Amino acid sequence: MENRSEMGNRRQQNLFIIASPDEIAKIHRAETSKQAGAIAGAKAAAVAAVASAIPTVAAVRMFPWAKANLNYTAQALIISSASIAAFFITADKTILQGARRNTEAQLKKVQQDSK
Repeated sequence: MENRSEMGNRRQQNLFIIASPDEIAKIHRAETSKQAGAIAGAKAAAVAAVASAIPTVAAVRMFPWAKANLNYTAQALIISSASIAAFFITADKTILQGARRNTEAQLKKVQQDSK
């Protein structure tokens, strides 16, 4: 049994794929889109953290109910959930926007090549 798994691993290690220039460009555009999504998501998360931290901390200081019921863990949960949601929503939108741009560029290229 061990010999079979070793042979399978050797086969996978010896296998390599050479991408065409179009594939390399497509991979580069996808990587760029992912990086842009991560950067935009991080920026949105930072803004959301500040935007949710200020009213949360102010509410705990001003309102008796919040002061009695929202300990530090609850406050951190409120702030972090807003930040996490902002990160993923913004990153997803940015990546989809990049994918849409890449698809449109690919379509234009195909149309130019067919002329």
